[in-house]
Amino acid sequence: MNLRYTTSGESHGPELMAIVEGVPAGLALGTADIDGDLARRQLGYGRGGRMRIETDRATITSGVRYGQTLGTPIGLRILNADWKNWKTVMRAGAASAGKRAEPLTVPRPGHADLCGTEKFGLGDIRSVLERASARETATRVAVGAIARRLLDEFGVLIFSHVTRIGKVAVRRGRSLVPEDFRKVDGSPVRTLAADREKAMTDVIAAARKQGESLGGVFEVAVFGLVPGLGSYASGPERLGGRLGGALMSIPAIKGVEVGDGFAAAARPGSRVHDEIFFRPGKGYYRRTNHAGGLEGGITTGAPLIVRAAMKPIPTLTRPLKSVDIASGRTAPALKERSDVCAVPAAAVVGEAMVAIELARAMMEKLGGDSIEDMKGSYLAYLRRLRDSWPQP
Repeated sequence: MNLRYTTSGESHGPELMAIVEGVPAGLALGTADIDGDLARRQLGYGRGGRMRIETDRATITSGVRYGQTLGTPIGLRILNADWKNWKTVMRAGAASAGKRAEPLTVPRPGHADLCGTEKFGLGDIRSVLERASARETATRVAVGAIARRLLDEFGVLIFSHVTRIGKVAVRRGRSLVPEDFRKVDGSPVRTLAADREKAMTDVIAAARKQGESLGGVFEVAVFGLVPGLGSYASGPERLGGRLGGALMSIPAIKGVEVGDGFAAAARPGSRVHDEIFFRPGKGYYRRTNHAGGLEGGITTGAPLIVRAAMKPIPTLTRPLKSVDIASGRTAPALKERSDVCAVPAAAVVGEAMVAIELARAMMEKLGGDSIEDMKGSYLAYLRRLRDSWPQP
């Protein structure tokens, strides 16, 4: 069965929910495997007041018994602590006379507000922004934590770090290894470059004073992948496209690159393609990783490196000009409680989306209704690769 999921819930509704199908039976799983990533999603200098209200915790409602998956759909719930303040505004039942919230009618440039109201024929922007909110990504982080738990069984490790906040960027240096990420969550902006940390927090603080918001770039690095995940056989099966689509589905992400990405467009081929070598006992290997661990839509066995560019959050305390859709008059855009910068949190969401796609690719490659079936196929695959590829 293919790994798939769906989520539901609004930002200020009672709860967020997810149903995850296709997880093999026999995988050890508990809420502790999920809550750690949910907590990491709430980290980062520049977050708004909502993070002081919510303490995200997952409840597993189905698909797990005695700490092991059953092979059946897994149900997840994450309660919204702020719901108590929004019961009238976000009630599911019919509104009583005099208790209907005043509609919001001035969309924010850069948000789904206007497009959403036009798509669904809604006159109240609240009905759009509640679901379009990045709050929904909490459920995807929970789903990603399950995917990460599956990948753990095969020695796959997933990390992220921030490489740019606004104009403050980190210079690319040597290739990273898992040990480099040990303290990344201790950084207020989740960067590995200690010498750029203060500059990043300073530009966020300056943006807050100016009523502005800031975007940036994060990188996801994956170690321990075997070669051969994904396929070149058809476009939809190419892993690069799948990873790109998954990362672009995160709110505010406007660009994705793999390996050298856009920089490769400015270089000659001799400085872009990774030369191939062979040594008995080691197999095929490359001394560089410009491809970021993907060639022809397939993993090479080298670390997978993907980056995503996040635009500034569209909610500004000094709002841009917009139009009131009720009156047609020019008006300042809607102001909602928001972050100044959420790039560090988006990086954790990025880890989750990468984990989901890699878990899917792993299950497609190995199959199996149980984790033991998958492990048996995995060992057989490693035996076949023994003479040609270095072992993870």
